[in-house]
Amino acid sequence: MITRNGISSAVSEPKLRTVSFGDYEQIAALGARYGLPKETYDEWAHLWAHNPVFRSLPEWPMGWVFESQENQIVGHVANVPLAYWLGEQRLIAAASRSVMVDPLYRSYSFQLLSQFFRQKQADLFLATTVNAQATGLYEVFRAQRVPTGAWDRSAFWITNYRGFGASVWKMKALPGKKLVSYPVGISLWVRDALHGRAFKARKKSKEPELCASFDDRFQAFWQTLCARYPGRLLADRSRESLEWHLKSALAKKWAWIFTLSNGAELSAYALFVRQDNPTYGLVRMRLVDFQTLNGDSELLRPLLCGALEQCRRDRIHMLEASGLTPEKHRAIEGLAPGERTLDAWRYFYKAAQPALAERLKDPAVWDPSCLDGDAGF
Repeated sequence: MITRNGISSAVSEPKLRTVSFGDYEQIAALGARYGLPKETYDEWAHLWAHNPVFRSLPEWPMGWVFESQENQIVGHVANVPLAYWLGEQRLIAAASRSVMVDPLYRSYSFQLLSQFFRQKQADLFLATTVNAQATGLYEVFRAQRVPTGAWDRSAFWITNYRGFGASVWKMKALPGKKLVSYPVGISLWVRDALHGRAFKARKKSKEPELCASFDDRFQAFWQTLCARYPGRLLADRSRESLEWHLKSALAKKWAWIFTLSNGAELSAYALFVRQDNPTYGLVRMRLVDFQTLNGDSELLRPLLCGALEQCRRDRIHMLEASGLTPEKHRAIEGLAPGERTLDAWRYFYKAAQPALAERLKDPAVWDPSCLDGDAGF
């Protein structure tokens, strides 16, 4: 017997099966009950239909669902294939996404994730948006915390104090959002000004360029990156893969591509994606990836400055960056970010083979970013 809302009811064991494209409506409805952003069918289906890795793996499952006796989907985990490279070795990673189970069936969550970790085609399992409720479950399957980067903290900058103040007021469940957004915004500005955080345009030795799409320079950059870091685990950042990752966001103008160039060639780039919190009316941009060919993390600063200026122009409430390695965090300290503690360590991984697991224990093998796993979709 399981109690829900104080009422006891018997729950029959749900049926576990693989996901099909016809499940979209029910999966979207389940996600809406958990506050997940609404995706159109095309946006959701794009994760597999146009996924260059999925097309090469005809037996790859799109994920799994629990189905009640009434044929209602009551649990779901998506299974998105990604390509990684470690030197000359190509690895197939399985990224979990949208892990959710109706409270009545929560005791079956283990079975759902068990299907994910039992699949045989994956060399690596990734979860980059793990919350506090799911941490213990991933640890049961011996998933490990990625060994570098601060995945339980984030750096942020407020770029629209009035809008941010209104979302904070709404978060506190107080009335009069529009009336108080100005004073809340002003108080936040004063606080940040006192700590040197109020963002101002800064003189930069390098001026970033905002690109509308991924051009041939990104393919050349990717080939050079692989050659320069043969001992590093690299998510596929070929032009085709980047276009697939950000297609929906770019179509909605919810993604920014900032670049730095050395002549006709790219020397560094940073990708930013809108990840709003509609429940509280928060409009937010997030840094999802930063890459440089010469290992100079200082190049992140001008790229961030470009994004911060764009946030101000577009009246975005805040810009956030999580999972920063110590080198990248030191590079942005001069921009005086605020910091917040997250409710859990976000990034877990598990290697399918012992040799790979041993190699991935070395922090130097990693350069993790939100482009890994599902955080960039």
